Amino acid sequence: MSNALEGVASLHRRRPVVGDAALVALLLVLGLASHAGDLQTTTAGRAFTVALVLPLLWRRRWPVGVFAVIALIAFAQWLADALAFGDAALLVALYGVAVSQPRRVALAAAAVVAFGVVLANLRWAPGNGLRGFVGLSGLATAAYVLGTNTRTRRALVASLQERAERLERERDQQGQLAAAAERARIARELHDVVAHNVSVMIALSDGAGYALDEDPARAKSAMRNASRTGRQALAELRRLLGVLRDGDGDAQLAPQPGLAQLDELLQDVRSAGLPVSYEVTGRPSTPLPPGLELAVFRIVQEALTNTLKHAGPGAEAQVRMLHGHGVLEVEVLDTGNPLPDLRVDGSAGLRGMRERAAVYDGELDAGPAPDGGWRVHLVLPLESATLSA
Repeated sequence: MSNALEGVASLHRRRPVVGDAALVALLLVLGLASHAGDLQTTTAGRAFTVALVLPLLWRRRWPVGVFAVIALIAFAQWLADALAFGDAALLVALYGVAVSQPRRVALAAAAVVAFGVVLANLRWAPGNGLRGFVGLSGLATAAYVLGTNTRTRRALVASLQERAERLERERDQQGQLAAAAERARIARELHDVVAHNVSVMIALSDGAGYALDEDPARAKSAMRNASRTGRQALAELRRLLGVLRDGDGDAQLAPQPGLAQLDELLQDVRSAGLPVSYEVTGRPSTPLPPGLELAVFRIVQEALTNTLKHAGPGAEAQVRMLHGHGVLEVEVLDTGNPLPDLRVDGSAGLRGMRERAAVYDGELDAGPAPDGGWRVHLVLPLESATLSA
């Protein structure tokens, strides 16, 4: 008997529909085989057993309706005074209601079964009512508690699965955001390295071409500077790509440029033919974060690169830096043609400068200067920059 019930339970977990059919078949076999006595009593008991058990085939789809039908058949059985093993189907139906319906519906079904237990004891166990009432009530309570616990466990499992799926989606979203931020950072670095060095090389090459006949020595110096700039750009690209390449632990890393490298940057720009002056006012009260220094260096580099590309011949540039109280201001001003259609177009360079400033809660303005030329003005709050470092 126990082996048969365990087999039905295992089948029910793996294939619910087949398990329901097997449970009904098992109850029918046990119910039909349990009746004994005169022909009339046996026939009535077997008929009620079949009528009580068969609705269980649909208990998964209509648990409340199946319970109501079985309860009505059980009441008719009580009225007919016919004992039937199929009354066990009422416990299975109660379990089905408790496992699938809200608590108030399950309690109502349990109350109906409890009322049926009282009626059954009054009719079929009048001399031993207490023992029969306790036994049947215990079975009904077990069916209700088992169904309620199963429903709670399923709800908990579903909640955990939903939470795991939500966390997985959030993890994927965070990964996508991190990847997008990293792609934007790489794009800024590549743009700054390539655009600046290529602009310097173009300016040096043009200068060498103009001076080739009149001043060969100057042309030769410009070509040497262009070659040096190209090699420097290639080395920086190789280092950057080496870091990005998976599994490349042999990539040669170099310190990121900062304010100390501005003089070298300005010298490269001057060698490309653009006169640049550099003025620093004040001194930082505390050492600046390396990331902030890199942002300032790249913004100045991009601003001077735009001057080289768009300011036109005869232009000059000024770089001014002010270390104020809790703030760092940087201004890059040139005297060339503003060309607003080329220099205020949401290009990658301008967008990259603003993104670098935004990382440290800074503000960057770029546009035609009041007295002509082009002006890039950067304001960085040092307190926020220190917290972001």
